Amino acid sequence: MWRVGTTVALHDETPTARTITLEIPDWRGHVAGQHVDVRLTAPDGYSAARSYSIASAPNSERRVELTVERLPDGEVSPYLTQELAVGDRLELRGPIGGWFVWRSHQTEPIQLVAGGSGIVPLMAMVRARASAGSTAPFRLLYSVREPGAVFYRDELQALPDHDHPVSVAYAYTRAVPKEWPRPPGRIDAALIANTTWPSTLAPTCYICGPTSFVESAAGLLTACGNSPDKIRTERFGPTGDRK
Repeated sequence: MWRVGTTVALHDETPTARTITLEIPDWRGHVAGQHVDVRLTAPDGYSAARSYSIASAPNSERRVELTVERLPDGEVSPYLTQELAVGDRLELRGPIGGWFVWRSHQTEPIQLVAGGSGIVPLMAMVRARASAGSTAPFRLLYSVREPGAVFYRDELQALPDHDHPVSVAYAYTRAVPKEWPRPPGRIDAALIANTTWPSTLAPTCYICGPTSFVESAAGLLTACGNSPDKIRTERFGPTGDRK
């Protein structure tokens, strides 16, 4: 079933990524980690649809936030990040997904591992935890190209200062901030060992990002003793489609 949402706010996260807030009158709610399909239809009848993770926590306002990164070869993302205006309407179908989700009754340690725009559904989990008043222990490991590519920068910086803080660690792959203790590079075994929950605590792990990133991170977590059935993954390909 396709629903119509009205754009009520726009916020640029980075030079190539934008958060879109939609008001959907008949929205029935969602669970942190789910996604929606967004469909655009041209005047000649041609349509294109892409899947985007929901960034917002479940709420009673019937509003949904999507953070979209512009891709050079994308059919949908250039319009959403450059042309969409407040008041414009979008067609959506969802929410979709029941495996890669976090629910407020979960009390075990949670390990989030994000690659690039894979931070979006994980941020929904962080926000859902805060909204529900949960004290479940959360840690986030965020791999991103450079400091300027970080989504939700101010919100992430504030997380360690909350009453029930979320630990945040970064892996910059191309450029690092001044005096950063680690040189540019991908997530490796040492970083996993030093920043993620010990496997003895049996954390539930959520990994989202490009396919190669997800496979590498899952392998590193498994090598550290985490059980494969406690690792949940969501990946996307070159077009940004969720898989």
